Amino acid sequence: MKNTGLFLLLIICSLYVNAQSGSSTDKGKISGKVTDAVTKAAVDYATVSIYKQGNTSPFNGASTDTKGNFKIDNIAPGEYTITVDFLGYKRLTTEHLVISNTVKSLTLGNIVLSPVQSQLKGVVITASAPAVENKIDKLVYNPANDLTAQGGAAIDVLRKVPMVTVDIDGNVELQGNANIRFLINGKPSSVFGASLTDALQTIPASEIKSIEVVTSPGAKYDANGTGGIINIILKDSKVQGVNGTVNLSAGTRRENGSVNLNIRKGNFGVNASFSGNDQINSTTINTNDNLSYNNTRDTSNHLIQKGRSAFTRGGYRTGLSFNWSITKKDELTASFGYNHFANHNSGITNQDQTITALGTNSVVSDLLSTRNSDSRFSGKYFDYSVDYKKTFNKENQELDILYTSSYGNNNSTFFQRQDFQGGQPSSGSLGNNPGKDHETDISIDYTQPVSKDFTIETGAKAVLENINNTVVTDTLSNGVFVPNANQTYGFNYNRKVYAYYLSASFSLFNKFIDGKAGLRDEYTSTTADFPGAKIPGYNILAPSAVLSHKIDETQSIKLSYTYRIERPDYGDLNPFYNISDPHNISTGNPNLRPEVGHNYELGYNKSFTKGGSLYVAAFYRYNTNDLQSYTTYYDTLTIQGTKYSNVYLNQRFNIGTEVTEGVSLFGSIPITKELNLRSNVMLGDRITTNPGNPTVSGFTYRINLNASYEFGNDFTAEAFGNYNSSQRTIQGTRPAFVFYNLAVRKQFMDKKISLGLTAADPFTPYVNLTSTTSGTLFNQTSIRQVPFRSFGITFSYKFGKLEFKKDKERDDNNVPTDNGG
Repeated sequence: MKNTGLFLLLIICSLYVNAQSGSSTDKGKISGKVTDAVTKAAVDYATVSIYKQGNTSPFNGASTDTKGNFKIDNIAPGEYTITVDFLGYKRLTTEHLVISNTVKSLTLGNIVLSPVQSQLKGVVITASAPAVENKIDKLVYNPANDLTAQGGAAIDVLRKVPMVTVDIDGNVELQGNANIRFLINGKPSSVFGASLTDALQTIPASEIKSIEVVTSPGAKYDANGTGGIINIILKDSKVQGVNGTVNLSAGTRRENGSVNLNIRKGNFGVNASFSGNDQINSTTINTNDNLSYNNTRDTSNHLIQKGRSAFTRGGYRTGLSFNWSITKKDELTASFGYNHFANHNSGITNQDQTITALGTNSVVSDLLSTRNSDSRFSGKYFDYSVDYKKTFNKENQELDILYTSSYGNNNSTFFQRQDFQGGQPSSGSLGNNPGKDHETDISIDYTQPVSKDFTIETGAKAVLENINNTVVTDTLSNGVFVPNANQTYGFNYNRKVYAYYLSASFSLFNKFIDGKAGLRDEYTSTTADFPGAKIPGYNILAPSAVLSHKIDETQSIKLSYTYRIERPDYGDLNPFYNISDPHNISTGNPNLRPEVGHNYELGYNKSFTKGGSLYVAAFYRYNTNDLQSYTTYYDTLTIQGTKYSNVYLNQRFNIGTEVTEGVSLFGSIPITKELNLRSNVMLGDRITTNPGNPTVSGFTYRINLNASYEFGNDFTAEAFGNYNSSQRTIQGTRPAFVFYNLAVRKQFMDKKISLGLTAADPFTPYVNLTSTTSGTLFNQTSIRQVPFRSFGITFSYKFGKLEFKKDKERDDNNVPTDNGG
């Protein structure tokens, strides 16, 4: 492994030196002068961008000097397009400019810009992006115009993302798989490890620029996450000057507030953000009906639990990032983030436990009890990163070095007490569980274009994770809580992952097929001082490939394959027993092996001239060593000398194989200029094979519909509805659910101020969820009534001043930063 890393570093260094010493004598240049069509005066500091003919992204550019002159050199032979932009003028485009071995210099002479008839009065420039963009290796969802998500959080935006399913409790699946790798701005964070739902609730929807869904990650991505990757991109700005947004929302169920500030002067920029959220107290009604039998099936145990639990959640996050364009080819970005969230759940449950002798059908005992419970969680997380990017004279040649580190400090507490009728002694326990998590990621990536149609990418990465955890438990004895040594312990968990990859992007058969293929090598080493547990290391080779064919300018197809794994985390492996509810106990399994997934996808994309679009993806996923939770019933379970009766033990296992196949569809249709419809549909079948047990097949589907209407005068209304069907699992069924949202928004002062009203399930107080679980000796039915109805008001204010003057001392060939957004 060490020799491989040294060899890779030598390759990168040699490529870097060669690139720096490369000759530019065979390169050409384009020059000209930009003037005002009316005044004939020179237009200084106009933006000149150069594109390869047919491409939509510039690869170089310049700004005009005080006399309106510009020059772009080091241009390889080829056919190009030039655009000229400046605030208050119409864009000018000149196409089919050819640089060759014989014609190395093009002088365009006087380029005339025409002023627009109405000058911009506002300070904010916005660009309208389609709701969904389909790229060769990912799908991008842009939530800028989602009214029903305004005032909400990332979890609300995810409900609208194609191929993503979010249930009422905030559990996320991608194409029916919950094993997802979540990133923020392409970087990992320990905040997702503690409580994914809480973490997603702390990211305001107003701060999200886009969400990238990567169902077929290439070799450059970590191999972890058999479902794929979801990358949340937060808003930033490279516009010169000062600008920002303020967002506030208040409602019957949730309150949010956020401030985002961007400052950029010349080649240096700063972004600062702060947001806070609070989920107001909501009460869920729970009913559990549990019927179980002893091993000889001559006695039944019927436990009915009816109760209510009150839940609150809150938190805040703040971030600061710095961007410094050291030179036109060197860029340094540093970011710091702090995230805090907490939740509190308290409730009371009435229990009726009846034991019946089946032979005589006589009641042996009927025990009534009341259970009081309280649990709290609090987490504090600090992330920072430093990213250095180096570009070269050769287009798309790039070196990227990234260092990220994430610290987590969390604490959870629980209390439960059961008081019985009939004089039986009360039982109970309370516990405190502090923990720390530290993850460091170091990566280096290098991209080398070999030819016009062939590019190589290579890189290495190290992931170092350390977790310290302590559990202190007291149990009730003779009316007093006393320390329980059998339920008190501490542990250290360390995991190291070392990875190398090599991939290539290519175009074949005169650009008939575009593709990307690669191979990633990952070695994982895990140590933990769990009692009697030894976790072996393992190495995997993860290939990936994607092929794309552009049928015409409006439609394309792609076919992909990826090899993915799901590593068991420390919570899955830890053999400690969680007895916060003595009838429902959970524990980890240190013998778990990583789940392996083979993912295939065939996608078709179509865009229409009037703005509509269609994306259809057929997917097939084959998992081995499939990780799933499994419930086992025990009439009596002894844990370190203490006996517990009527216990449902939940634990994760490698359950044989799982095949998931289905179709995902996204469509956007502009019915009229004012009315637009969008819909996400996903159909899938999950087939689980567990040796010694029957094969289980569970079909599921999700349908949602979003309708928006522009009334004019910057007044818009939107309605969103979602239905998720029930699905069979290896031991029962998951619940179906439906919800709907309504929203209106009015914008004022050239869209700088927005005022909106939102409503979720306004005519339905609860979302009713019914699930079942069954085994050899038991049957469970759970009914939950979750409060989802809410009403809210939102406010947004955009402010700032754009400064389009550039530093005169900057190099003319520097790509201007004042046309960003």
